[in-house]
Amino acid sequence: MTTIPEPSAPDTAPNLEPGEKLLARLSADKGRYWRDHGVLALVGMAVIGVVLWLMGSEHVAIGSLGAVLALGVRGAYLYSEQMKAAWHLTDRRIILPDGKRSVMLLEIDTVRRLMGDMQVITRSGDKHLIKHLADTESAVRQIEEAKGRRAKRAQRK
Repeated sequence: MTTIPEPSAPDTAPNLEPGEKLLARLSADKGRYWRDHGVLALVGMAVIGVVLWLMGSEHVAIGSLGAVLALGVRGAYLYSEQMKAAWHLTDRRIILPDGKRSVMLLEIDTVRRLMGDMQVITRSGDKHLIKHLADTESAVRQIEEAKGRRAKRAQRK
């Protein structure tokens, strides 16, 4: 009988297979999180302002302020959840934040930046978004390098 390991706490290493090495922990950056929400609030303010203006409303300023406040509340509400999410890169796979699921490195088709976040697309078409990283370019490079090393090891076998 096989047991599924319990998901790891955000501050600890995930349950690794024998011989598996943890290469990196990818988690949201506080500063990046609030910058992303600031940009989202400004875009929301502009869009709502334009829509209200086009409708001829006299309340463009109030509507725009409401959009900023709504996105600020959203950011505050989701903050703790986003800060807990941690992806773990090993020499074999990327372990998802729940600690139960993973993406094998050789199953990854594409890793790319997506508006400051990182998108991982598998050969089967599954898409995973790793959000609010402080250094997305470095994370993409780390995954690509780990994938390349894993491919070389697989060819030798």
